[in-house]
Amino acid sequence: MNWSPLAARRSPLLQVAKSAVATLVAWLVAGALVQGPPPVFAAIAALLTVQPSISQSFGRGVERTVGVVAGVVVASSIGMMLGAGFVSVALAVVAVLLIAWALRAVPGTANQMAISALLVLAIGTTTPHYAVDRIVETVIGAVIGLIVNIAIVPPVTLGPARERVAALTAGVGTALDDLGDALLSPQTTGGLTALLTRARSLRAAATAAESALADARDSLTLNPLRRRRSEDVALLERDVRRVSAIATQVIGMTRAFVDEYDDTVAGDPSAAAIAEQLHRAAHDVRMSPSGTTAPPEEPPALTRPLEIVQAPPTHWLLIGSMLVDLRRIHDGLAEADHR
Repeated sequence: MNWSPLAARRSPLLQVAKSAVATLVAWLVAGALVQGPPPVFAAIAALLTVQPSISQSFGRGVERTVGVVAGVVVASSIGMMLGAGFVSVALAVVAVLLIAWALRAVPGTANQMAISALLVLAIGTTTPHYAVDRIVETVIGAVIGLIVNIAIVPPVTLGPARERVAALTAGVGTALDDLGDALLSPQTTGGLTALLTRARSLRAAATAAESALADARDSLTLNPLRRRRSEDVALLERDVRRVSAIATQVIGMTRAFVDEYDDTVAGDPSAAAIAEQLHRAAHDVRMSPSGTTAPPEEPPALTRPLEIVQAPPTHWLLIGSMLVDLRRIHDGLAEADHR
């Protein structure tokens, strides 16, 4: 069993501070506007509404409110008929969970329905007035949580996206260099296996970059900073498409090299020429910073695709396959240079 109570990455300290502010403000505001028991529902709603993105905050606020309304209505109805007690609590919890299942409610809404029903019957009074007050409390808390998340540094998760794209770019550059070095020196079986494993790891890096970009796009939804930051996300998306395509070619070239390798490859002049082109391509991949329109500090090294006029007497299958992939890498880099 692989379980840990610790998250892989801690929440930003700013989000923790915003959650605390939203909870305290919701408690004070709801306590002043709604008479009765302490405004627990408002505080919980505000706490849960502050999320890593504005769209998630809005969704969590709606989810929280719907769950509270359903849970409070069901619990109040059962409580007025049967009174408070274990039987009422059990019936209310089972009823709201069945209703959530029948309506195909998301897990968050279903859990909130059950929690609200439990709280109403455990610490409240089963009257229509009490039920309405708890619903109003929840709406106040959700609205305050959303306002706080928007007003205090609206979250935009561009930093993690840039890190993932930079890691993908660096990985592709390293894989190109590794393959170029392998073409020039004899390889062991273990070395070939390690070379292919490193190349295949680019798929995971590309997936991680795409996931981080999806989070970045989501963080701009309903965000007041959308206009200023949308171009940054678009540039990162362009870089990921370009580098991911090159990664696919690198994996294919490495697979072909491992499958067709023999000890005479290192002495083939065509292999040496391809190795030089791979090192040039690695230079060009690393040259432009991810997610920027700044011109490169150095001119591109892979200025034209390699052409071999005469077919190599040996390794023609390997050389031909690598030349096709190398031309595709050149075309991808040339397209990026012309944008």
